[in-house]
Amino acid sequence: MRVDLFDFELPPERIALRPVSPRESARLLCVDPARGLADQTVGDLPSLLTPGDVLVFNDTKVIPAQLEGLRRRPGSVDGEGVAQISATLHMREAPDRWLAFVRPGKRVKVGDRIAFGHGGNACLAGTLEATVETRGEGGEASLRFDLSGPALDEAIAAVGHIPLPPYIASKRPDDSQDRSDYQTVYAREDGAVAAPTAGLHFTPDLFARLAARDIAAEYLTLHVGAGTFLPVKAEDTADHRMHSEIGRVTEESAERLNAARREGRRIVSVGTTSLRLLESAADADGTIRPFSGPTDIFITPGYRFRAVDRLMTNFHLPRSTLFMLVSAFSGIDTMKSAYAHAIGNEYRFYSYGDACLLDRAAA
Repeated sequence: MRVDLFDFELPPERIALRPVSPRESARLLCVDPARGLADQTVGDLPSLLTPGDVLVFNDTKVIPAQLEGLRRRPGSVDGEGVAQISATLHMREAPDRWLAFVRPGKRVKVGDRIAFGHGGNACLAGTLEATVETRGEGGEASLRFDLSGPALDEAIAAVGHIPLPPYIASKRPDDSQDRSDYQTVYAREDGAVAAPTAGLHFTPDLFARLAARDIAAEYLTLHVGAGTFLPVKAEDTADHRMHSEIGRVTEESAERLNAARREGRRIVSVGTTSLRLLESAADADGTIRPFSGPTDIFITPGYRFRAVDRLMTNFHLPRSTLFMLVSAFSGIDTMKSAYAHAIGNEYRFYSYGDACLLDRAAA
């Protein structure tokens, strides 16, 4: 399909730079391809779901994966070959190695050394250093750090920043508030460099009201990568190379979800990350299998959904793979109408913005 079919105009003032408080006070646009649109709030969710429904959450935890450092060329002396470098970690390859998007990418070559946190607050060594092992397309590089395992995790936590999405980071720097705002209250598995943003709306009080309504919660893990923000540069969806992310569905979770499906209960995915992992783990008949490893599933209109009945998600960027996904789920015309309604009614967009609850279009 042509990528320009998924384009729309978004006024800059509709981009949320901070979340609302409390979290569940965010607006929720209910989108039913058969019955139309309804304006609600996230706090209304218990009454919008049916007892027995299963909400599926992504429990990944955002790490401070934005690193600033100085590149040094091997053999350089007296400050020669030194340049400022920004690296966004996005996928762990080994205990001491991460794939990262490096900016400016042209300043980095294989063999370069990069010193991060050179202000002296990274562990006992005073710096966190890495060697550029390989270079790829679009500024991607493999960085091998001098530290490994938990020691590396500790150093990254000490020198790193929360990697705010580009549409927020271009407007303001990250601060201490983002360390809590850009994290779900149920996050527990370190590894994401972007939040599963639909889950940011949930609070302990909302969880309690959902449980009182007999709405179940299930958890899986997909470590969201910075590739989620990469623009689609191809003119046709068939030519786009989807980024890969690491996910896990346990055998116990798969069994409970399959039991719910057999009993006729609906699977409600909280976020596109949960949906992508569920669909990656599902057989053609909808049976969900245990899953562990990478997925690069790319969902566009025409895809036949196997495991997910409803989807709660935030509002996404034009021409993005995520707007393509929601268009596949509820229909492209339905989603264009929903987004036009949201823009006209001053909904807040993107990571810190409002949400929508989507019903699946008829096959």
